[in-house]
Amino acid sequence: YDSLPPAHYKETMSTILVWIQQSETKLSTPQVAVADYEIMEQRLRELKALQSSLQEQQKGLNYLSTTVEDMSRKAPAEVSQRYRSEIEVILGRWKKLSAQLVEHCQKLEELMTKLQRFQNDTKTLKKWMAEVDVFLKEEWPALGDSEALEKQLEQC
Repeated sequence: YDSLPPAHYKETMSTILVWIQQSETKLSTPQVAVADYEIMEQRLRELKALQSSLQEQQKGLNYLSTTVEDMSRKAPAEVSQRYRSEIEVILGRWKKLSAQLVEHCQKLEELMTKLQRFQNDTKTLKKWMAEVDVFLKEEWPALGDSEALEKQLEQC
């Protein structure tokens, strides 16, 4: 009965379903607020790897779609409808996953930029505070030395 999907279809379907399931689990991991740049970099690498993996799985997804299209031309309506519904659910999950991945990457990249800026500002501020500290501990010039006093005031 040639309207039933080939074995390759079933294998591809289960491979993609497992992949989607694992990826959804990875993405549903709660996003912990991290102030460690290295951890954020690691997470971004994982997300990028997931994105390349998504592109690799695309071939299988295309194969499933075209196979369902072929079957729906040959198979009885109720059979092709069943496979159509199945592939639509998969495509829906796929699109959602794809969008979430892009969103997570963008959000993480923004946070990393903000964290880096914050760390740089903090470094600058600490350096300035250390300089001020040194300055405040300096000896003040004698009261009669108005030129030195004026210089000191300007520095203040």
